[in-house]
Amino acid sequence: MTKKAAFDRVLEARSNDKIKIKTLVNEIADNFIELHGDRAYGDDSAVYAGIGSLNGRPVTIIGIRKGDDEVSDADVHFGSAEPDGYHKALRLMKQAEKFNRPVITLINTPGAYPDVEAEYHGQGYLISQLILQGMQLKVPYISVIVGEGGSGGALALAVGDCVWAFENSIYSILSPEGYATILWKDSSRAREAADVMKLTPEDLIKQGIIDKIIPEVRTSAEIKQFKAQLFDKMEELRAMPEQEMLQKRFTRYRGF
Repeated sequence: MTKKAAFDRVLEARSNDKIKIKTLVNEIADNFIELHGDRAYGDDSAVYAGIGSLNGRPVTIIGIRKGDDEVSDADVHFGSAEPDGYHKALRLMKQAEKFNRPVITLINTPGAYPDVEAEYHGQGYLISQLILQGMQLKVPYISVIVGEGGSGGALALAVGDCVWAFENSIYSILSPEGYATILWKDSSRAREAADVMKLTPEDLIKQGIIDKIIPEVRTSAEIKQFKAQLFDKMEELRAMPEQEMLQKRFTRYRGF
């Protein structure tokens, strides 16, 4: 793995060359069926989620995605989910637990959508509920940072039994631009901020925040390898007694 400057990794995590979440989901899951709606308010297309199978094993996959072009990118707020998207994710997590399906989350978001309406509709509450329910989920739960993993919007779906990150990804409390603005009142110092924030996969694995760095996935062979890694980890977790799995998950996050 080539050593890169932290801000260069930020740019690559945001790049349009990054594999799309929809593409990744449909390549790793057989017979994937997208599910819509939160049964309360609406449907947010930034959250691409549903059920499928992984080598014959039923699985629930929940992804936060960016668009495929300028129009669809605007429709999903450039990967920033709204409350109904998080509510949908919560609904599908509970459904997965009911039917004993493992959960895989695929994350590429700069953060939750930050507008007043989102707060009125319980954005913060729903993120906290996803964290709480995710910690208690009685089925295997694997979280993968595919591109950007920004703030609570990413953390909402990143409390799995293990957290992996693609090689060109980032995971942080906010963007380098936001960090520089708050700390130094100068967003142009984003490159400097990225170094301070320790947001690259190499930094994160040293801190124990992620468990594994995944080489970038682009080709069919690379997708097949990633799928095999997911399946092997899912089977490892499935073989574990429920209470042991939950205890290991609790212990992992108490360490922070």
